[in-house]
Amino acid sequence: MRNPATLLIILILPILCLSTLQASPDFTIQTANSDALLQKNLERRVDQLGLGKAIRDKKLSIALIDITDIDHPRIAALNGNNMVYAASLPKIAILFGAFEKIQDGALELNEENRDLLTRMIRYSSNSAATEMLNRVGKQYLADLLQSPRYQLYCESMNGGLWVGKEYGRGSAWKRDPLHHLSHGATAIQAARLYYLMESGQLLRPELAREMKAMLGKPGITHKFVKGLKKSAPEAVVYRKSGSWKQYHADSAIVEHDGHRYIAVALAESPKGGQWLTRLIVAMDEIILQPQSVAFLSN
Repeated sequence: MRNPATLLIILILPILCLSTLQASPDFTIQTANSDALLQKNLERRVDQLGLGKAIRDKKLSIALIDITDIDHPRIAALNGNNMVYAASLPKIAILFGAFEKIQDGALELNEENRDLLTRMIRYSSNSAATEMLNRVGKQYLADLLQSPRYQLYCESMNGGLWVGKEYGRGSAWKRDPLHHLSHGATAIQAARLYYLMESGQLLRPELAREMKAMLGKPGITHKFVKGLKKSAPEAVVYRKSGSWKQYHADSAIVEHDGHRYIAVALAESPKGGQWLTRLIVAMDEIILQPQSVAFLSN
């Protein structure tokens, strides 16, 4: 059984959501389980990539969670609670909503639903996402994301994951309460969803494996996948990305050389896709060689 003390601080779960969030001006997360070395390395590598200004201007948000030891996650973030338009990335919330209903017996994981969910995630099918959103239920999903149990959208944490519109033409059904976004995310809350799944806090083990499998074998090879395919082709990636105009997002669980980590980045720039391709390579190096990265950065 997980240590009760660990349960209290798992990725700033209910504690900070039920109280006032204290964050530095650039929204760098300050939590009991943040990691000073990981944070320092992330900040330095972002500067080395020439992305410091994007962080300062809040045009780039990042969360990096080392979950090699799942009970002792190491957290680093920049603009982690900055909520932005995230295009297709919030389809992971629809995926979660579907599996929550499957677990409750209100939705069947039959061949048709499995196909819709897989196309929605691996190939980012908008038609599949819209169909699944309606099968899950728009109000159901909004309530689930804001529920006291999960708090994946939390006003005291500046929002989080939100799906307030079908993926297609038409007006929004319900924009998020704080920022009025139709499809939004913060880096920390996207990372939290992955962490809760990986640590067994979302679903029964067999359903968690099904959900994770749908995130695997990405059908679109850009951003994080493109960067790792070139620098670390042996890495296994479970991901969901998003793109619309100048908005570029990616989120992933990466398993590489005995390490496991969660990476999320949200960018607002025409060059955002390029930023994320380079950024994932740097984050992978930070996780695999934390001491040498710190040394080389001095």
